[in-house]
Amino acid sequence: MGQISVETCEIEGLKVITPTVHGDARGYFMETYNFNDFKEAGIDTVFVQDNQSASKKGVLRGLHFQINHPQDKLVRVIKGEVFDVAVDLRKGSSTFGKWFGVLLTEENKKQFLVPKGFAHGFLVLSDYAEFCYKCSDFYTPGDEGGIMYNDPEIGVEWPIPEGMEITLSDRDKIWPPFKETFGD
Repeated sequence: MGQISVETCEIEGLKVITPTVHGDARGYFMETYNFNDFKEAGIDTVFVQDNQSASKKGVLRGLHFQINHPQDKLVRVIKGEVFDVAVDLRKGSSTFGKWFGVLLTEENKKQFLVPKGFAHGFLVLSDYAEFCYKCSDFYTPGDEGGIMYNDPEIGVEWPIPEGMEITLSDRDKIWPPFKETFGD
């Protein structure tokens, strides 16, 4: 299957993608995205926007979603290490309210496909991380939603080492719990 391998996750729709890395004494080369390879793997999403963020150790971004303009996201780390999480927000899904997490690092070069209908967030585990992601829809100001990153109802097992101080944005500090937003 082209230059990627695709692992399905226990939550339908989520996929972990590992590119083929061609390395030699000079370094390495890899295709981070090739529409034909993704289509062959059953992923025919059209991406329209690329984003990149940089964060220091202990920064937790999330759990975010778009309300009226949902986005598929293809996320990866180009520097450092993060624990990346998706929470199923699809009412009627057998995994509604469940989460899945994956370690994304500059070394493992894995990518995580987070489709529409999921909240998304990540925790930076290295001293510094650069995070890149493709989106299937354009950013729409005011269309953001979120849920508490540490909502016990969801129970995300963030790998927070002893002594790590978590840094949240003001907005991420006040997101409501899952049940308040999505009911039972």
